[in-house]
Amino acid sequence: MPKEHREVLSIADVDALNLLGVGDRYLKILEEDFEGRITVRGDKIVLTGPRPRVEELASVFLNLIELAKTGRALSEQDIYYALGLHRERGERRLKELEGAVFQSGRQGAVCPKTFGQKVYVEAMQTHDIVFAIGPAGTGKTFLAIAHGLALLRDRSVERLLLVRPAVEAGESLGFLPGDLQEKIDPYIRPLHDALIDMVGSAKTHRLIESGVVEAIPLAYMRGRTLNQAYVVLDEAQNTTAMQMKMFLTRLGNGSQSVITGDVTQIDLQDPTASGLVAARTLLEGIEGIKFVDLDENDVVRHHLVRRIIAAFEGLATGAAGTRAVGGRGDGEGTA
Repeated sequence: MPKEHREVLSIADVDALNLLGVGDRYLKILEEDFEGRITVRGDKIVLTGPRPRVEELASVFLNLIELAKTGRALSEQDIYYALGLHRERGERRLKELEGAVFQSGRQGAVCPKTFGQKVYVEAMQTHDIVFAIGPAGTGKTFLAIAHGLALLRDRSVERLLLVRPAVEAGESLGFLPGDLQEKIDPYIRPLHDALIDMVGSAKTHRLIESGVVEAIPLAYMRGRTLNQAYVVLDEAQNTTAMQMKMFLTRLGNGSQSVITGDVTQIDLQDPTASGLVAARTLLEGIEGIKFVDLDENDVVRHHLVRRIIAAFEGLATGAAGTRAVGGRGDGEGTA
């Protein structure tokens, strides 16, 4: 029988509650993944078990300890990400993610929480047009709005526009109650909610009332030229190629734009007509335009969301393979 290995880690310089979680919740997550014993004795963590696993878990713990020392409040997502990061990407340090995008009185510093998000934030800081493509829960819209608020705060831009296409996703606008504006509001509401999360309801209302922030349907962009503006186009997979062209050609002097979308959730009647798909084909490689891909590893919602996305991607891949075997070859089912 192999001899057990033992390693002792000091947590004297960190808040144990932050590192281990309420009721040792984070510790229990790590224990589920570990073939051995984890014991907390005062300001020390003792790991006992097979040497390779002890060394792996010690590396994960040291990564989390470094992050906790920065003052960041750890979350379950951080624990799962640290485990996945060690398995898939080697020895990258979570503390490298520090660096606020926006300082909010409600949420504190809004920071990238994954290395994919870090690449995304850096792209927004260095390019006038950024396309962020990835599944739900990867922070595409939230980080784009946070960056826009930071530019407003620094007076790098004068206006922030939040834009969405009003595309019916399995329901008909005509059957919804209310006038046209009331029918459009549900499409814009998620953008309002992101603003409220960051700066509060009262300030969001003031910014919108003053015209500094607009949240509007894509159709309302036609005919406008936007100077000194930061523009976020959300749910861009539901634009057509002509709508995408219309949107991109609205940008004037001193303006920047971030376009976000998920090409696996296209609600157009013809998914192959998506303007987001067309934009990648036509615009990738043009100087000043950056495409950033996020995946399930960048999901910052409940840890099960990552597994759900992976499962559905497997279903879509299997369905595509079935069609290929059947010999249809007509490109259906792109969404």
